[in-house]
Amino acid sequence: MTSYFQDVYDKFQQCFIEEDRWLSFLNGLKISFIVLFGALILGVVLGVLVAVVRTSYEQQKKSHHKSKGLSFLNALCKVYTTVIRGTPMLVQLLIMNFVVFERSNNLIGIAILTLGINSGAYVAEIIRSGIQSINPGQMEAGRSLGMKYSTVMRLIIIPQAIKNILPALGNEMITLFKDTSLVQIIALTDLTKVAIQVQAITYQAFMPYVGIAVIYLAVVMIMTWIMGKVERRLAASDRS
Repeated sequence: MTSYFQDVYDKFQQCFIEEDRWLSFLNGLKISFIVLFGALILGVVLGVLVAVVRTSYEQQKKSHHKSKGLSFLNALCKVYTTVIRGTPMLVQLLIMNFVVFERSNNLIGIAILTLGINSGAYVAEIIRSGIQSINPGQMEAGRSLGMKYSTVMRLIIIPQAIKNILPALGNEMITLFKDTSLVQIIALTDLTKVAIQVQAITYQAFMPYVGIAVIYLAVVMIMTWIMGKVERRLAASDRS
C-alpha cells in the first residue's frame, strides 16, 4: 500500500511539480477563462438580438402587419440557429480555423468567435422562451404610454425575461466552460492542451487527465454555487 501511494506521489511530482509544470496548467486555465468570458459576452449579445428579432416577427404575424425587412431578418436568424445547433462545435471550430480564418494566427480570437456564435444560437432560444413567458399586456401597456417598442423591450420585457431564464443561462455558461476543452483541436494551449502536452512529455496519462478533470469539476461546482446564490437573492428581492 505504501508503495502504491509513493507511486502516485511520484507521478504527481513528475506531472505537476517538476519544471514548474503547474504554471502551465494555471496558464491553460487562464486561456480557458478568457475564451469562456469572451464567448459568453458574444453569445449573450447575439442571443438577445436574435431573440428580439424572432419575437418581434411572431408578434408582427399576430397583428397581420408584415414588414419585409423584419421577415428577412427572421429568416436569417432561423437559418443561423438551425445551422449552428445542427452541427457539432468541433466541426465549427475546424471550419473557422482551417477554412474561414486559415491565414490568421489569432487562435484565441477564433476560439472566442466560434464558441460565441455557437452559444448565441442556444442563448437566443432561451431568451426567446423567456420573453414569451412575460405577459403580453406589459408590452401593450408600455406602448399605450407612448414608449417605443425597443424601449419597452429594453427596460421592461428583457430584464424580467433574464430573471426568469437565469438558471438556464447559468447552465449554458457551465456547458460553454466545458466546451472550451474543444479548442485544443486548433492548437490553442488551453487547460486540456496542456494536459496533452504533459502526457506527451512524461508518458503519464492518468495524472494529467484526472488532474484537469478535477479542475473542471471544481470550477463548475464554484459556478453552480455562485448561480445558486444569485438565484436565491433574486427570489428574495421578488418576495420583498
